Amino acid sequence: MGLEHLDRSSLLVSGWDESGAASSFTRAFKPGHTLFGKRRAYQRKSGFVDFEGVCSGDVLVFEPQAGCMLPDYLPLVVRSEGFHQIALKTSVGSLSPRTNWKALAEYEFLLPSLSEQRRIADLLWSFERTARAKATALEAARKAELTALAELYDEPEWPVRRVDEAGEVQLGMKREPKVHQGADLRPYLRVANVGDDELFLDDVLEMNFASSAFAKYALRPKDVLLNEGQSLEYVGRAAMYRGEIEDCCFQMTLLRFRAGDEVLPEFALGWFRRCQRLGAFARVAKRTTSMAHLPAGLLSAQPIPVPPLSIQQRVVERLEAARELRTTLAEDLTQTRNLMQRTLNVLLQGPGASADTATAAGGDCSA
Repeated sequence: MGLEHLDRSSLLVSGWDESGAASSFTRAFKPGHTLFGKRRAYQRKSGFVDFEGVCSGDVLVFEPQAGCMLPDYLPLVVRSEGFHQIALKTSVGSLSPRTNWKALAEYEFLLPSLSEQRRIADLLWSFERTARAKATALEAARKAELTALAELYDEPEWPVRRVDEAGEVQLGMKREPKVHQGADLRPYLRVANVGDDELFLDDVLEMNFASSAFAKYALRPKDVLLNEGQSLEYVGRAAMYRGEIEDCCFQMTLLRFRAGDEVLPEFALGWFRRCQRLGAFARVAKRTTSMAHLPAGLLSAQPIPVPPLSIQQRVVERLEAARELRTTLAEDLTQTRNLMQRTLNVLLQGPGASADTATAAGGDCSA
């Protein structure tokens, strides 16, 4: 097991690698242990294991002391805000910061009786079971949406155009030292902000877009953004800008498609998502050692179906229904996970602790 198998949103580890590719891993773990990713601790990767295996040296293995701490209470301590803050403060390094056991061993926390641990663990693990059930429903909704994407566009009699005949393709502005400052700093989106039919807007950067550059690279509601440079699996990943950020532009790791009169933007988005999901973009992308690229000229030359607008509207309505179900389930799952984390932090801080408490003295036992 490597860091990639630890999930920041789940208390339980459910993934592993059976290929033997990580034969150098020698750190053993057993059922009842809790694993914690010491590299890039800000990712909050940890989890309880109910199986036996070996893991990467970037993963610490915690074993609860018998008669002092319940095995299924320990992952709650590791997931708590207090532990997270200590892991961050003790991490060393710039590109890939790491904490270590010697530093974490000094962490002190309130440790209730075994009966109280059981009460808290039962409550929080009930949250976990609920969240996992919701995650299963969300995965089913995603698969249904992908099936819809594959089937709704499978109409060979539809007329086909080049992408640049159906709309305008534009590569974003190059990021270079001279645009890091200036009088016209504006927010811009980059490849890290564009997922599959979703924008990640919690880390939006700024650079200088003078008036002429702003006119060229400004985003309008219903512009479709595609990843120009990505791993082969994700190249061409597309999402729609819906005016979430005022005066927002985009950088050259992204392509912008602005639909013309013959195609609905939502219809084009569905087609691009279908191309990416079915590997059409990966097959034509230009590859380097670690990246794949979908240049503007290459995207412009790709085919796109352009049936009558009335047919496009029916396709869009079907896709919107699938999208609404998926987003509703995703929001519900996020709310459950957030409520679980808030509950965990309150319960593990102990009576009278403030919401900002990072550590609390007490407890005679240790993991």
